[in-house]
Amino acid sequence: MEAVVNGIQALDARFGDEVEKARLTVKVHRNPQDGLDLGLASPGRAALNPIVGFSIEDNGVGFTPENMASFETLDSDYKAGIGCRGVGRLLWLKAFDRVSIRSAYDDGAGNLRARQFRFSIEREVEHVEEPDSFEGTGTEVHLVGFKDAFQRSAPKTVDAIAREVFEHCIWYFLRPGGAPEVTIVDDDEAVSLKELMDDFVYSEMPTTTIAVKGEKFYMVNLCIKSSTRNPAPRLYWCAASRVVLEENLTSKVPGLFGRLKDETSAEFTYVCYLSSDYLDAHVRADRTAFDMSERIPGGSLIDDISLDDIRAGVLGEVERILAAPLSAAREEGTARVNDFVSNRAPRYRPVLTRLESLGVTVDPSMKDQDLELLLHRNLQKLEANAIAEGQVVFAEVGSVPLENYEERLTQYLDTVTEINQSDLAAYVFRRRTILDILARLIRSDEQGKYRREDVIHSLLIPMRTTSNDIGTDASNLWIIDERLAFHDYLASDKTLKSMPITGSDSMKEPDVIATRLVDTPVLAAEGEKLPLPSIVVIEIKRPMRNDASEDKDPIQQCLDYVKRVRAGGVLTASGRPIPETPQPPAFCYIVADLTPTMIDRCKYAGLRPTHDGLGYFGFNEPYKAYIEVMNFDRLVNAATERNRAFFDKLGLPSS
Repeated sequence: MEAVVNGIQALDARFGDEVEKARLTVKVHRNPQDGLDLGLASPGRAALNPIVGFSIEDNGVGFTPENMASFETLDSDYKAGIGCRGVGRLLWLKAFDRVSIRSAYDDGAGNLRARQFRFSIEREVEHVEEPDSFEGTGTEVHLVGFKDAFQRSAPKTVDAIAREVFEHCIWYFLRPGGAPEVTIVDDDEAVSLKELMDDFVYSEMPTTTIAVKGEKFYMVNLCIKSSTRNPAPRLYWCAASRVVLEENLTSKVPGLFGRLKDETSAEFTYVCYLSSDYLDAHVRADRTAFDMSERIPGGSLIDDISLDDIRAGVLGEVERILAAPLSAAREEGTARVNDFVSNRAPRYRPVLTRLESLGVTVDPSMKDQDLELLLHRNLQKLEANAIAEGQVVFAEVGSVPLENYEERLTQYLDTVTEINQSDLAAYVFRRRTILDILARLIRSDEQGKYRREDVIHSLLIPMRTTSNDIGTDASNLWIIDERLAFHDYLASDKTLKSMPITGSDSMKEPDVIATRLVDTPVLAAEGEKLPLPSIVVIEIKRPMRNDASEDKDPIQQCLDYVKRVRAGGVLTASGRPIPETPQPPAFCYIVADLTPTMIDRCKYAGLRPTHDGLGYFGFNEPYKAYIEVMNFDRLVNAATERNRAFFDKLGLPSS
């Protein structure tokens, strides 16, 4: 990049406005031995040999005595007027082992003079014999020994190298009069940067000027063709007629995401090149950054300009000049959010308008999972703001109210109400999803096989856990009975011996067993009030399993578990003794398809068929237990019916 810019400056010095006579060629040199570039090797594409160096040739003024003296002077100010700091050549020796330069110049008397020298860290500037074969003024810079650390991360193909050089030097192509002919050559491939300019730019927009704290900044605005590899909108910070920093502007202006569309719906990418005398004066010597603060917190005695100040001015101007395409992009993003919320994430519907007021705009091409994360982050932000506002509002209770206290209180309560609605929507949507999963699990696969019971069991409640091991949202036993959400103790696939509520030495494992203290309001059950617990036992069988028999009777298994729990001498989950209660109410649920053997066991137990024919129910007097056998279709249908009103309210399908 440095050598190319130096060459363009030499061409300007010789030809001025006659750029059509100026020529600059960059040649790529590769290792002549066969090598493998694993990063580029692919089917149908030959591997490229590693790059070992470059040559930059121009027909400019050459290394005149003044240029040579400047080259040999550290921090030379010879070309300070065009933004040069006199240290650019030192960058060559960071990436290359040495530099060899051949040049010819006019001595002012019409004679062609030539010089040749080498440049390295060890020997610095080393003059050698004068070269021949020069027919006119010009310079050849040979960068030799490309260091591995730089070679591995540098562009490899001639197209990629040409694009890097073009974007770095694009200022010369945008200026009045244009740029000289610059060509990148790699063996028999060549790329003209002027042709790249034609392919690169879709259309130019008016150059605009902004003022930041009294300093003028110039914005060259371009619409880049959508076929370019980088679709992100970009801001190039320029100084000394070259690019210093590249900044991605994605989402920094509402609606500015990747490609935009013009009035004909053609896609383009916005790019801005920013320059000013102020940036020229504050660029660092190596032209990789600016000697300015990113931001200046608080007040300052000196009215310095920060990068944030300049950026704010640029973004405001970008929003102005791209008003129409940005408005269209925001509308498209809003439609994307509405569609996602309606069909995939209804929990955000109650707060959708407030999320928009937070300035949240969405890339229409954003993936669902990324959109979910974006909405969730902003919902959390809204919740945090509501908590902070609530603390302020209620801290004023009892003090002298502010003028707008009632209005602020109303706004706060409205926000909290909508957030709570969002939480409820998320809970209902989760139930809809769980029922959809269960409906799929009970179907046979392509081979006609059914899922094992442990898969369905784990959906209802994680196996080998107790209520002390899992959170309230981990259990989906509401599918069977809503009351199971409020229990004193619940165990899943645990031995009776391991349960404090049984006092049993049995190693048998009921699928699910739970107790709930009676004479306690269901919605406030805390597991401390005695004397009498109720018992719930659930058995889950594999879909379409047809092996129920006297030895494998799930109804009798449930009743046996009830009997063991009633045996007495047991503790609550919190360690309190339960008085002797031989007949606590019991509820037994068996989830199993009504195969012929299962129907036989239901009839043997004296159960009655349900009205829909999908289950059996009854009360066992000796065990004082309510028994219900339901097949999987009834399980899903009943849970869906109980939640239908919530699904309908949320706009979700009930089936």
